[in-house]
Amino acid sequence: MKYEMVAGFETHIELATNTKIFCSCTTEFGADSNTHCCPICIGLPGTLPKLNRQVVKYAIMAGLATNCEIANISKMDRKNYCYPDLPKAYQISQYDKPLCEHGYVQLSSGKKIRLTRIHIEEDAGKLIHKRGDTYIDYNRGGVPLIEIVSEPDIRSVDEAKEYVEKLQQVMRYIGISDCKMQEGSMRCDVNISVRPVGSEELGTRTEIKNMNSITFIGKAMEYEFSRQVDLIESGGKVEQQTLRYDDVTNTTSSMRGKEDANDYRYFRDPDLVTISVTDEEIDELRKRIPELPFQKRERYIEEFGLSEKDAQNLSKYRKIAEFFEAASDGVKNPKTAANFIIGQIFRRLETESDKEEFKVAITAEQLRELVKLIDDGKIKNNLAKSTLEKMLDTGKGVMDFVSESDMAGLDETTLVELCKKAVESNPKAVADYKNGKQKALKSLVGFVMKESRGKADASAAESHILNFLNT
Repeated sequence: MKYEMVAGFETHIELATNTKIFCSCTTEFGADSNTHCCPICIGLPGTLPKLNRQVVKYAIMAGLATNCEIANISKMDRKNYCYPDLPKAYQISQYDKPLCEHGYVQLSSGKKIRLTRIHIEEDAGKLIHKRGDTYIDYNRGGVPLIEIVSEPDIRSVDEAKEYVEKLQQVMRYIGISDCKMQEGSMRCDVNISVRPVGSEELGTRTEIKNMNSITFIGKAMEYEFSRQVDLIESGGKVEQQTLRYDDVTNTTSSMRGKEDANDYRYFRDPDLVTISVTDEEIDELRKRIPELPFQKRERYIEEFGLSEKDAQNLSKYRKIAEFFEAASDGVKNPKTAANFIIGQIFRRLETESDKEEFKVAITAEQLRELVKLIDDGKIKNNLAKSTLEKMLDTGKGVMDFVSESDMAGLDETTLVELCKKAVESNPKAVADYKNGKQKALKSLVGFVMKESRGKADASAAESHILNFLNT
C-alpha cells in the first residue's frame, strides 16, 4: 500500500520589538543568563503585565502579509501547564479570539497552504543541560512571539521547506523579525501523520518540537514519515505524542504524550484588557506592507527581462533587492547590474547569512555609475569587471580606476595590430585551434583583451583573429 504525508506547522516567530511583551526588559539576544529579567518576567506574585502596543501592530502586519482576516476585537488567555521554563505555571497567549485568521501562503506551484490563525503570546525561558544538571535562563521569557498555525495542507518535504522559507522571507521583508533560526527567533513545531493514498481520513499525528533548521526539518519529516509507515505496515499503531529530533542520529524520540487544547485549561487573563483595533488602524498598517518577495520576483521578470532564477536570487533578501533596484535605477540595461550582483558581489558573500546582511564595500550609486559607463559605450564589459573588483576591494568609485584614455576606446588600426600580435605570440594556441580546439580561440581573444586593458571589443577581436587564422 502507498501512503502519503500529511503535515501542518506551528511556527513561532520572535518579534523585533525593543522590549518584551508585558514589561520594559530588553529583548536583546546574547546577554549573560538571567540579566534581562524583572519581577514580571519571572512571574513574582503581585506583578501586573501591560501589553506592548507594538506587538499587536507587528502581529497585524504579519496577518496582512499572509492574507489573513484581522479581528477588530481579540483578547489574551492563560494557557496553563507546569514546566521549569515557565515560572508562572501558565503562558499568556490567545485561544478562541486570535488577532488573525483564515490566511494562506502560496507556493511556487500555485498551491495555497491555509493558515488557521496567527496569535500573539509570550516566549518561555530556556533550559540549558550541562553535565547532568539543568539550568534555566529566563532572558527569553516574555519575549513577544507570534504563532502561525497552518492547516494540514502540506504533502511533501519540498512543500514544507518552501512554506517555511516563504514565511521567513515575508516576515523579514515586512521588518517584524530577523527570523534567525540559528538564534531561535524562528522555530517550528511539525505535526505529521500518514494515510493511504486516496484516503480523506487523517491519521494519528505526532508533533516534532522546536525545529530551528530548514535542513533538519526536512530530515526529521522524512524519518518520521518512514517510521510511521513502517509501524503501520508491521501491524502497529501510531500514538499521538510530542517528539524531539536528534540531528546526530537522525531519529525522533518521545518527549511526552501530545496535549489537546482542553489539557491547558485556557481561560481569559484577568489582568489584561480587551484588544480593540479599528478598521482605520488596520488600513494604516496595510500601507506599511512593502512589495513582497514573490511580487518583486514577478516584476523583475516582466519589467527587467530577468530569468526566473536571477529574479529569485535578487528578491530573496530585502537588502539585496533594494541595492539592485537602486543600482539599476535609470540605467538602460538592468540585467547588467543584476549580473554584477549575482556574479562578482555574490562570490564575496559565502553564506546565506552573508547575503542576508549584504555588507559590501560599495554603494548602489557607485555600481550604477559603472553600469552607465557600459550603457554609454565608454568602457567594455571586461574592463568593467576588473574595475568592479578594485571597487569592492577598496570601496572607491569607478572614476578612481578608469581614466579618460580607458573611456576613449580602441581605434580599428590598433585593434587589428593587437589581433595580429595575439596570433604571432601564441603559436601553441594557434596550433590547438587548427587542430579543432575551439577554446584556443577564446585564449587568443583573452590576450587581446589583456593587452588592451579591456578596451577592445571582444566580438570584433574574435572576427579579426579568425581572419588571421584563416589566411
